[in-house]
Amino acid sequence: MSGENSDKQELGRREMEAIETLAESRQRIVGELRKAIVGQTEVIDQLLCCLFAQGHCILEGVPGLAKTRAISSLAQTLSLSFNRIQFTPDLMPSDITGTEIIEEDKSAGTRQLRFVCGPVFANVILADEINRTPPKTQAALLEAMQENQVTAAGFTHQLPKPFFVLATQNPIEQEGTYPLPEAQLDRFMFKVLVNYPSEEEELKIIGMTTSPGEEPLDRVFSSADIMALQAVVRKVPCADHVMRYAMNLVRATRPVGEKGSATKGIPDVVGDYVSWGAGPRASLSLVLAGKARAILGGRFHVSTEDIRAVAHPVLRHRIVTNFNAEVDGMTSDRIVDKLLEEIPRGRTPDLDAIGADRVLSDS
Repeated sequence: MSGENSDKQELGRREMEAIETLAESRQRIVGELRKAIVGQTEVIDQLLCCLFAQGHCILEGVPGLAKTRAISSLAQTLSLSFNRIQFTPDLMPSDITGTEIIEEDKSAGTRQLRFVCGPVFANVILADEINRTPPKTQAALLEAMQENQVTAAGFTHQLPKPFFVLATQNPIEQEGTYPLPEAQLDRFMFKVLVNYPSEEEELKIIGMTTSPGEEPLDRVFSSADIMALQAVVRKVPCADHVMRYAMNLVRATRPVGEKGSATKGIPDVVGDYVSWGAGPRASLSLVLAGKARAILGGRFHVSTEDIRAVAHPVLRHRIVTNFNAEVDGMTSDRIVDKLLEEIPRGRTPDLDAIGADRVLSDS
């Protein structure tokens, strides 16, 4: 197709080879994860998409659905260091970021402070049950997630790259928890829902976990490979009409417009059930996640279908519903469903594949 050929020329030979390599290796990654994880295909796809888009992720699901196992297996398959932090009410910020200790040099008779890195200094961080620790400790992750660094005693310490935070929440037991504020939730690119396995999958899980021995996981990528692919994601062309569609989806979630005025022409479902909608970071996340999904599929452009595919994990935690929604059982996912039905895409799906180069050349 002429549009795809134009996109290839724009990306360059190295980037094209990287995309083709990733598309081929994706099946190997999923195959390796299948040695440890049964089912959860959508969860695995969303984790990979979020990782290559350089985002962070919240996983929500009841206990026992192999959330920790999936994350540690992903880190092992991608040759990334992994640390699990159990969030509890008595956890302090320094227990996450690290602290300074006094070190004595007996030969010189001197003492000096030395920074001891906390568990946040790893490529993949599992913040287990993040809502069970007070806001002060939750906030210890904010600088790390946004700036990829930790500041302690006036000194800045760089975190290893790539850096990927995955936080878990239990949707059932909410006593003694500290819900994450909207500002911190917004730092997570995705909120992924981990559901119960099917009957056949659960039977396979029982057989796998009660048998002796585990099949070792092979390493598919190195950390350098992942960083190179993360850089390629931002170079993937995205046509103006696709970016505008992503922006329109996000703006449609807002019942309040510029300067606090009511937004004109907002969908009825938003006016009835939403207190606050998604901010500009959601638009960025939609486009970046769409780019990552495109290259994971071996494609050299982003389509509106890519944006629609990542709309739920990007928007569900950024839409604050009101009391009416609670009464009527209207969830943020159902609101996103309605918006996907109502917001026009601007181009038909078959034109997305050939429209990117035309829009880029016209702009």
